[in-house]
Amino acid sequence: MRSTQEPADSGAAIAVIPARYGSTRIPGKPLAEIGGRPMIERVLERAQQARLVSRVIVATDDERIARAVGDHGEVAMTRDDHESGSDRVAEVARTIDCDIVVNIQGDLPLLEPTIVDALVETLRNDPTLGMATVAVPIRTPEEMNDPSIVKLVCDHNGRALYFSRAPIPYDRDDPSLFDHAWHHVGVYAYRKNVLLKFAALPQTTLEKVEKLEQLRALENGIGIGVVRRDDAAPIEVDTPDDLAHARRALGDR
Repeated sequence: MRSTQEPADSGAAIAVIPARYGSTRIPGKPLAEIGGRPMIERVLERAQQARLVSRVIVATDDERIARAVGDHGEVAMTRDDHESGSDRVAEVARTIDCDIVVNIQGDLPLLEPTIVDALVETLRNDPTLGMATVAVPIRTPEEMNDPSIVKLVCDHNGRALYFSRAPIPYDRDDPSLFDHAWHHVGVYAYRKNVLLKFAALPQTTLEKVEKLEQLRALENGIGIGVVRRDDAAPIEVDTPDDLAHARRALGDR
């Protein structure tokens, strides 16, 4: 794993993987085994394959997760009272000399490393953006109508206009259509100063209603660039069924 840092003003980027032990649906989720290895190790390995980050750090408050990472990568121990992954990432980023911070969820064992690089490039190429995230096309009516799948709409410049659990955009004439609908993938890149500002902001009205913290950024005027890819959405392990799906995808039957 690379560890040499660039000066902060060069667009130096790091990745942080927030990982907590507690999960209502899968207790100890980061340690769930996939192909004989804990999920957090698989996420870490994928993130380390990204070309444009100089460090990949697992941020956790749990010694069991830290031990699972072991010699596979870098761990930062954090407070145990964070309300969100972005708060945990901000605690780590605050002490590191960098310009861009990529927040990688610890439940993406099949993350495509080029997603990380695309996010970093998006912020490097557009200094007016405070954040960047990822979306892939919605391909089925089931996806469009599933409230667990977050949808988003963009403006002509590829910036996020809104995120919702509801089917958006809604075609008034034919609600069965979803040609311009995008499935949000919850990986983010932040400018470090924006991340620290974001983490200090109070929850906003829309964030509370939709239970989507990225709406806090939009409600506070933080521009979010969207990397739109034609891939399938990476498997996000949120339920036991998702875990079984990930195991099958990695040949662990």
